[in-house]
Amino acid sequence: MPKPHKPFYHKTPFSEYFKVLDEIDKGKRYSKEYGSIMIISLLEELGEMSRAYLAEHGRKKTNQAAQNDESYEQELGDLLVTILRFARVKNINLHERITYTLEKIKKRKVEPKK
Repeated sequence: MPKPHKPFYHKTPFSEYFKVLDEIDKGKRYSKEYGSIMIISLLEELGEMSRAYLAEHGRKKTNQAAQNDESYEQELGDLLVTILRFARVKNINLHERITYTLEKIKKRKVEPKK
C-alpha cells in the first residue's frame, strides 16, 4: 500500500499556518473546481469585511446586521485564512509573492510609472 502524500511547504513564515490548515482539512478532497470555489470564498470574505468596516466607520453606521456580525478585524482574519488556503492548495510560495510585490511597490516609489 503506497504511503500517503506528505505536502511540501516552502520554508517561510507561512509554513506553520499551512500545517494547521492540513490538520483542519484532513481527509478533504480537492476537486478541479476547488480553485474557483476559493476565489468565490475570497470575494465573500472581502464583502463581509467591507460590510463590517462600513458599519463601524463608513456611511452605513445604521446597518445593524453588520454591527451584530463579526468585526472587520475578525473578517480580515477570515480573508487571510482563505488566502492561505488557496496558496496551500495551489502550492504558491506566499513569502516569495509578497516579497516580489513589496519590491515592486518600492521600485514604483523610486521610479514612478509614466
